Amino acid sequence: MKLLVKKINTDAKIPFYAHSGDAGLDLFSVEEVPIRPMERKLVSTGIKIQLPKNTEAQVRPRSGLALKYGITLLNSPGTVDEGYRGEIKVLMINFGEKTFLVEKGMKIAQMVIKPVEQVCVEETDKLDDTERGWMGFGSTGLK
Repeated sequence: MKLLVKKINTDAKIPFYAHSGDAGLDLFSVEEVPIRPMERKLVSTGIKIQLPKNTEAQVRPRSGLALKYGITLLNSPGTVDEGYRGEIKVLMINFGEKTFLVEKGMKIAQMVIKPVEQVCVEETDKLDDTERGWMGFGSTGLK
């Protein structure tokens, strides 16, 4: 499978896997952006992509930023559809207690490429019964 990447900013870095076997490609900021506590910012990566057929890109948080600074992503995982050709941007939020400075060249997220299946949608008047039924949020308890 091939992911085509176009730089639209001279400071952009091509996404790459930090280690063999990693699921996510690192995404990098092309700008310096301060994010105050409880503030969200859209951060540019300076790249556009062309995904392989029948795939999506999922933009996910970096665990180290979440643990050390309270930085995560809203709408996570963010979905990049196969036909999208705009710049990849990362919607970051600061749940920490201090202003966090996104630096130019910093790893800000990871991007996982996943297969996508399209389904045929059919309206019905009846759904099969299951053991779980209508039980949803919290229905399995804590222990």
